[in-house]
Amino acid sequence: MTATTIAPAPAPAPGGGRAPRRRGRLREMREATPLTYLALILTVITSIFPMWWMFVIATRDSAAASQWPPAVLPGGDLLGNMERLFANSTANFTTGLLNSLIASTVVSVSVVFFCSLAGFALGKLKFAGRTFFTVAVVVTMAVPVQVGIIPLLIMMDWFGWRGELQSVIVPFMVSGFGVFMMRQYVLQTVPDELIEAARIDGCSTFRVYWSVVLPALRPAMVVLGLLTFMQTWNEFIWALAVLTPDNPTVQFSINQLNESAYSRDFALMFTGATFATLPLLIIFIVLGRQLVGRIMEGAIKA
Repeated sequence: MTATTIAPAPAPAPGGGRAPRRRGRLREMREATPLTYLALILTVITSIFPMWWMFVIATRDSAAASQWPPAVLPGGDLLGNMERLFANSTANFTTGLLNSLIASTVVSVSVVFFCSLAGFALGKLKFAGRTFFTVAVVVTMAVPVQVGIIPLLIMMDWFGWRGELQSVIVPFMVSGFGVFMMRQYVLQTVPDELIEAARIDGCSTFRVYWSVVLPALRPAMVVLGLLTFMQTWNEFIWALAVLTPDNPTVQFSINQLNESAYSRDFALMFTGATFATLPLLIIFIVLGRQLVGRIMEGAIKA
């Protein structure tokens, strides 16, 4: 009599088949639904329409700003509005554009350099009071900028910088947010062994920062530089407090277009706002792909 061999039954999956069902749910969550596309389309329209309408009014007369339904197609008055904008002696729009470009560039470069240097020191160097200085940097982030306007104005008077371009550059050459951001990035991306190896090779502290730490910080530096450029370019309250109409920034110049208390030339104001927005759009078009690439590079290294 021949013995029959009975194959063992396959072992049940852990969790009673829950894993396949869980993977199926995750796959369904990753798939885009019509509701997802609808939400994305509404988000894009809501974000772009104000800028598009600003450009439309810049190509028309001021009456188009109050008509209903609102105008959605460009008109033919853009060149005339541009001529009036740059010929307006009260606004000094050309000077405002140049001053904003200089201030935003200098502040961005300065913030990236000093914040990366301070972030390296707080993150990797051992010295007394490191924790105290780190906490102090975080505390400065909780203080609103408006609180420091009066002390800063007094300091500008001491230095004789009221009405000068350096008054909108020097106070913002380093930021608490930038220092904290760079410190966290240094802690995550720069191993201690790499710094110790550079020390063994005879590198000084600044050489370690310049040759070892700085290349690893490029993703965060690009992000911080763009954020700082935008913030400086859009700064209005401090520029209004410390500058004069003869030496304005671009936001100050747009404010000067309100010549009358009884009427507003919306076409002229929106033309100025359009020209003030163009540099930011150009920067994002040119550096947008690099910005995303740097962020992804930093995420992969982390």
